[in-house]
Amino acid sequence: MFIVKRHHTNPYFNLAAEEYFLKETEEDIFMLWRNEPAIIVGKHQNTLSEINLDYVKENNIRVVRRLTGGGAVFHDLGNLNFTFIQSNKDHTLNDFRKYTEPILDVLKELGIDARFEGRNDLTIEGKKFSGNAEMVWKNRVLHHGTLLFSATMTDLSQALKVNEAKFQDKAVKSVRSRVTNISEHLHQAMNVTRFSELIERHIVSMYPDALFYELTRQDEQIIEDMVLSKYGTWDWNFGNSPAYNFRKIVRTENSGTIEFCLDVQNGLIMHTHFYGDYFSHADPKEIEDVLANIPHEESAIRKAVSSFNIPDYFAKLTIDELVKGLF
Repeated sequence: MFIVKRHHTNPYFNLAAEEYFLKETEEDIFMLWRNEPAIIVGKHQNTLSEINLDYVKENNIRVVRRLTGGGAVFHDLGNLNFTFIQSNKDHTLNDFRKYTEPILDVLKELGIDARFEGRNDLTIEGKKFSGNAEMVWKNRVLHHGTLLFSATMTDLSQALKVNEAKFQDKAVKSVRSRVTNISEHLHQAMNVTRFSELIERHIVSMYPDALFYELTRQDEQIIEDMVLSKYGTWDWNFGNSPAYNFRKIVRTENSGTIEFCLDVQNGLIMHTHFYGDYFSHADPKEIEDVLANIPHEESAIRKAVSSFNIPDYFAKLTIDELVKGLF
């Protein structure tokens, strides 16, 4: 067992590092790590239907897709993440209890009555503080989980707040749960770093042959290359979403009501339709046509419509209002 020391807080790097250790190494791995503010979406989710896009942009919250299924989660430096990667040809998926037991043991030592409940959650007094997910690659299993320790709950609730009426798709929806921070239930105050040390010490007691491992420069370079080619890209984090239909009705002060409807596949807009009681001098179908095969991404849409005089198509509407209506 290698206990990999992780000091990076870049979410793109941290998610790429998991894939690196899963697929490029043979050793059993345990890692504790933290991210700067980020939303981590499940492999099968429609990213845009899981996030509050305006809040995410205003607060510089990064959005990253992970390898495992399950729902979207919010990370910040008050959230501690743990990862087990083990080789076992007889492994069966969804062995969540095995990998969460060490966490429950540490909390029990701290006098906290934490429990495994539902499909993959850890709770305190019925409130969730940890969600877990797994995947198998060849003969190796990756299990990771979140540990809300002192996360900013306002950011958590706002970043994941979304108008579900906008989207109709077959993607896996996140289940919004009542949540709590571990720090609120401690009998003696401690910070997240100290809590991390307690978990690490417990893992060492479970695996007496465990060795500590620091990332080499070669490790870091390979992981950085994975960020550039995959984890930091729009294609992976947004374009990889399942097909979905987007619908949004906007009431503008000067242009009336406009209904924006999109059919999106593989992250690309297939069809666009505008409805409403707006006035126009030119046919909005010209804008509908130019959006075909454009990524459902703000800068790409803005570039595609930049040559149009938008008020000719939607009286008194600005290009900013048009673009915002498409998200």
